[in-house]
Amino acid sequence: MPYKEKVIEKRYYSIGEVAALFGVATSLIRFWETEFSILKPKKNRKGNRQFTKEDVDNVKLIFHLVKERGFTLSGANEMLKNEKEAMKDKIEMIDSLTRVKSFLMQMKNELP
Repeated sequence: MPYKEKVIEKRYYSIGEVAALFGVATSLIRFWETEFSILKPKKNRKGNRQFTKEDVDNVKLIFHLVKERGFTLSGANEMLKNEKEAMKDKIEMIDSLTRVKSFLMQMKNELP
């Protein structure tokens, strides 16, 4: 039976780690926190934000709407209020297709 490596995910991510994931400034993440009610990271005793996997997924939704699709903040808020689950499904599909494309391109490059 082949060994499968178990992926260990962190429980909490710092604001710097979240910002780096999306290539944006930490100030933008803090700003989005004030603009989007779905973004509510916990704060530790020092006041540092601690983002869960769900928080990171919410930042991903906001990033997709605002930065990739060009929605205004109010438009993105409206979309998240009315169609959050549909948006999550679309982003998961895009991520899945991107991984498949990457795999196929890798396979193509390995052909003689």
